[in-house]
Amino acid sequence: MIAIKSEKDLEVMRKAGKILARILQRLTASVGPGMSTADLADKAQEFMREEKVVSAFKGYKGYPGVICTSLNEEVVHGIPSVRRKIKDGDILSLDAGIKYEGCFSDAAVTLPVGRVGARCSDLMKVTRDALLEGIRQAVPDNRLYDISYAIQSYAEKYGFSIVRQFVGHGIGKSLHEDPEVPNFGRPHQGEILKSGMVLAIEPMVNMGTWECRILEDGWTAITSDGEVSAHFEHTVAITEHGPEILTQ
Repeated sequence: MIAIKSEKDLEVMRKAGKILARILQRLTASVGPGMSTADLADKAQEFMREEKVVSAFKGYKGYPGVICTSLNEEVVHGIPSVRRKIKDGDILSLDAGIKYEGCFSDAAVTLPVGRVGARCSDLMKVTRDALLEGIRQAVPDNRLYDISYAIQSYAEKYGFSIVRQFVGHGIGKSLHEDPEVPNFGRPHQGEILKSGMVLAIEPMVNMGTWECRILEDGWTAITSDGEVSAHFEHTVAITEHGPEILTQ
């Protein structure tokens, strides 16, 4: 069952989204070569304390990190580590979630570290734009898979592949709620979208194959062929006036 948020819930989620957007903005501005991914987690924890919010990820199903830090071939759920150093030419995905006044917000961004190759730049731009294409479909009376199809068709048009093992999700009083939001599928299928639904839409797009595998840590997903991956995510409310990006 997909929860319809009250106006009160939406107002809290708007505030949560703005807080998370500020945290991610500060975090991305602090990234540089030579840092460890644990350094970024420490900064994220500091920013969350300043904003008086808590991480939605730490302890979730046993996940040990405050945020997820995924480098290059790591698709999602990379665990921050003092041993994982950030180098010039890397691409880095930062995925963060917070809990604020009983509601959750979730967002992700992929950014270049120093100078990266043209194809990596293309991958990041296409993934970000694919997210926006999906968000445009998040309107009342559309079907859920209209979002999925828009994301998949856009990414594949540029020769990239859509990850299938991991999907977006509903969000609100829980971090993960119904429905699952795949980034691939046929249009005009799935649940009818209604005003008051809130979705975390998050395409993960690979340079090579869409297939992934999980490392021995039980969390970090990497591309099966070692090619790089990008990940962008927004928390989006469906309204009568169109999609509202809460984590803008």
